[in-house]
Amino acid sequence: MECLTELRVRYAETDAMGIVHHSVYPIWMELGRSDWLRQLGQSYADWERQGVMLSVAELQVRYRSPARYDELVQVRTRLVEAGRRRIVFAYGVSRDGVRLVEGESVHLVTGPDGRSRVLPDALLAWVSRALSAG
Repeated sequence: MECLTELRVRYAETDAMGIVHHSVYPIWMELGRSDWLRQLGQSYADWERQGVMLSVAELQVRYRSPARYDELVQVRTRLVEAGRRRIVFAYGVSRDGVRLVEGESVHLVTGPDGRSRVLPDALLAWVSRALSAG
């Protein structure tokens, strides 16, 4: 399952040259992850209320082409791996069919105390169904 999040580049997200600053893309990826969960029927806040956190362990971002102020961009988010202790998402940011950025984030399942946990059976089954649905 893929989630599409559309957003308009805000002025505050750009640098002095009017190009989206590199630090903004991970924020857009987080927005895509949150929208992906919500589209599936739960929010990240729902997971947190159950004591489940997804701590970022790795983040990869490959920049291909710049986005600029006031452009409409699309963030495509999909789940590529789901296990008891680790979940991996992939992202593509594009504008009018032009790939701007590709990325991936690896998350470890933790509790509110930051310590390693396992994903509860119900949540594991839920994300595994989404993964197998493609």
